[in-house]
Amino acid sequence: MKNYEKNVVEINHHGRRVYGVSYMPMNKTEFPMVIFSHGFNGTHADFAMHSEYLADNGVGAFCFDFCGGSVHSKSDLKTTEMSIITEKEDLCAVIDTIKQWDNVDRDNIFLFGGSQGGFVTALVAEEYIDEIKGLLLMFPAFCIPDNWTERFPVLDNAPDTCEIWGVPLGKKFIESIHGYNVFEHIGKFNKNVLILHGDEDEIVPLEYGEKAAKLYPHASMEVFSGEGHGFSEESNKKVVDMTLEFVKENL
Repeated sequence: MKNYEKNVVEINHHGRRVYGVSYMPMNKTEFPMVIFSHGFNGTHADFAMHSEYLADNGVGAFCFDFCGGSVHSKSDLKTTEMSIITEKEDLCAVIDTIKQWDNVDRDNIFLFGGSQGGFVTALVAEEYIDEIKGLLLMFPAFCIPDNWTERFPVLDNAPDTCEIWGVPLGKKFIESIHGYNVFEHIGKFNKNVLILHGDEDEIVPLEYGEKAAKLYPHASMEVFSGEGHGFSEESNKKVVDMTLEFVKENL
C-alpha cells in the first residue's frame, strides 16, 4: 500500500502553463520536498520512480515538464520557443508555488536536476540560496554553451531554427547561451551539493562535473563507474537511495 498521494498540478506564469505531478506523503503534516528538473527532451515521468520512492519514505516530490522542453511535453510552448531563460523561469515559478504549500517544510526544499535540467537547476540555485536547502545534480550539462558556441562561433550565422536529436530548436535557445561561461555563474550556492556523474559520459564529459564540484564550497561528487549519459536501472536505484540519504542528512 502506497503512503503518498499523487496529483496533477498546473502552474501559470509568464502567460504560459507548466504541467507537473506532486507526490505528497500521507499522514504527515509537514515534510521536506525535492523538486526534479528533467533533461533535454525529457518529461516529468523521467523522475517518477525517484518521486514515488521518496514520497513512500516521507519526503515530498514534484516533477514537471519544462515549457517547450520536449516534443512530448504536457506544458505550453513549442520546442522552438524554449531557451535556458524560459526553463529558468519555469523552475523559479515552481519553487515560488511550492514554498507556499501548507504541508511543505519551506526550510527544507531541495532541487534535483538532470542533464540540461541540472544546468538550469544550478543557475536557479544561485538566485534562491536562502530558499533552497541542498542541491543534487545528475550529469549536469554545463557543456551546453560550449557546444553551441563551437557549432556557431558567430551568432549571426545561427539559423532561425535547427534540429538536434529530433527536436526542433529556435534561435532564441542558441542566443540564450552563446558565449556563456557557466563557471562564472555558479559556485556561490553555499549549502551542500551532490554531483552524480558517469565516467563514460559521451554527452557531458566528466571534467565539467569535476570543475563544478571544485567551485562549490560544500560539494561532493559520486562517480559511477561504467555509466554514460543516462544511468542503468541499478545505478538509478543507487541514485534514489542517495537522494533520500542526502535529504535526511541535510534536514
